[in-house]
Amino acid sequence: MIRKDIVIPINVVSYTELSDTERTLVDTARKATERSYSPYSHFSVGAAILLSNGEIISGSNQENAATPSSLCAERTAAFYAHSTYPQEKFLAIAIAARDTDGTEIKMPIAPCGGCRQTLLEYETLAGQNVKVILVGANEIYILPSVKSLLPVAFTEFN
Repeated sequence: MIRKDIVIPINVVSYTELSDTERTLVDTARKATERSYSPYSHFSVGAAILLSNGEIISGSNQENAATPSSLCAERTAAFYAHSTYPQEKFLAIAIAARDTDGTEIKMPIAPCGGCRQTLLEYETLAGQNVKVILVGANEIYILPSVKSLLPVAFTEFN
């Protein structure tokens, strides 16, 4: 038997330690939570994606009484970004959330499995790492790539 350990590097930073570009991305994700339609979970999520042309595309979660028809913020942003700018590469994504009382969550949340797989597809398409910034009021996590969120991933190359 061979044992393999998977280590995921996460930098824990404060808002003031972010670069100007990262702060803009975080601010855009936070603002996107205000456009969430979440009457069932009351959990508002916003995502912002930085593209290689400098554009930042945001999205928010959109719920539906038919739960499978709902869409997460990360996929809303990713699908809009790629459909609007199909030639541009994803460079980074920031994800923020507010809880049921409308306040920003204290600790960062990570994307669901479906969003991880979707974002990995765009990272693979870009041919380079896509930085992931997970935003909380108390801490911000920076991961070097989407693959960090899904280290044993299914890709076309498996």
